[in-house]
Amino acid sequence: MRRYILSFICLFFLSTFAFSQDHGHDHNDGHGHEQQATTDPHEEGCGHIEEGEFNPGATAFHHISDQNIYNIGPFSLPLPCMLYAPENGWSFFSSGKFHTDDHGHGNGHVAVEGYVLVGGMVHNIRDNSFPDGEVEINNHGFHTTITLEDGKEKEVNAICYNDRLWAVDARSTADGGVFGGGITSFYDFSLTKNVVAMLIVFALMAWLFFSVAKAYKNRAGMAPKGVQTLMETLFVFIQDEVAKPFLGHKWEKFLPFLMSLFFFILGLNLFGQIPIFGGSNVTGNIAVTLVLAVITFFVVNLNGNKNYWEHIFWMPGVPAWVKTILTPVEILGVFIKPVTLTLRLFANITAGHMVIVIFVGLIFMFGKGQWGASLGTAVGSTVLTMFMMSIELLVAFIQAFVFTILTASYIGAATEEAHH
Repeated sequence: MRRYILSFICLFFLSTFAFSQDHGHDHNDGHGHEQQATTDPHEEGCGHIEEGEFNPGATAFHHISDQNIYNIGPFSLPLPCMLYAPENGWSFFSSGKFHTDDHGHGNGHVAVEGYVLVGGMVHNIRDNSFPDGEVEINNHGFHTTITLEDGKEKEVNAICYNDRLWAVDARSTADGGVFGGGITSFYDFSLTKNVVAMLIVFALMAWLFFSVAKAYKNRAGMAPKGVQTLMETLFVFIQDEVAKPFLGHKWEKFLPFLMSLFFFILGLNLFGQIPIFGGSNVTGNIAVTLVLAVITFFVVNLNGNKNYWEHIFWMPGVPAWVKTILTPVEILGVFIKPVTLTLRLFANITAGHMVIVIFVGLIFMFGKGQWGASLGTAVGSTVLTMFMMSIELLVAFIQAFVFTILTASYIGAATEEAHH
């Protein structure tokens, strides 16, 4: 049990330290209504702000995004912000300094050291003439169009201060703009909602593991009892149905890693199903699933034997002209495997969370202030949401199992001895 706990701890900290925030930009006011400013941010005046209709897609993206605040119902709990801008250096403060609204939508009403909170996420104001320190702003997550140096137009977030729109930078991203986030002028190393959720799950799983280990020690030779029964069932299932069939006599060597993957993913999936705990979307964040897949990539290839690499680069018994076709495919397959692991877990969890939020959003789309229509839609969307949540509960287990069994199959293929 000690080996499994240590493996789980190592996996958790590797995922946490390599964790980067998700991409995407909110162009709504946090209520799901798009807001458009009709003026250029470099002109005087904030212009006329037009509020569009309710946008369920924007609302869904807002609720599954990783934020610098932790929402529990209508309450916003501040998190520590650790920001670095090459021009201004480090900034350390609580996200509570942004004075977020009272409805849990994550729009700040105060700018701090040139940073603002839009949709719960920290952004940097592009213009260096913006005052330092803490200043009150009118921040409802507006977006506006600016003209770049090459003459192209681009939509950006903006805030209103001193009767003028100020464009804000794209959110801090680890990709440097490769996936469309834009080149950012600052880096965000803050404890975000997803990181806090990971810490909570880590604490809960550690308590669970130590409790079960203590129960086995105190009840040696006795039948399992309580939560010990559930844990033993899951443990034996992964051991007998995944590790032993795919890894053969080497199953004990890799069992701690497989168990750590399974319980880590399962714990995060189940925690994300609890709405009152912030509705975190950790395994629906591609950065987290990518880190897990990269760890698997290294475990697989660092343990690959001669037979494994020979079949990738040489393929004994295959004609030379065929090797020129198959070898590039095999090499690509080495890197495609972690990509498929990443996307499968990310897509399934994200899709489920978004569908639930969109079902709830149907009330606002079809009701439109009419009591009868709102009531009828509320009943229908509630039934659909409850059905989807039950499916999501099943998906939480399935995706943890699928990630683990595919990892075991990859390791098994890399460590399998040659058959003559």
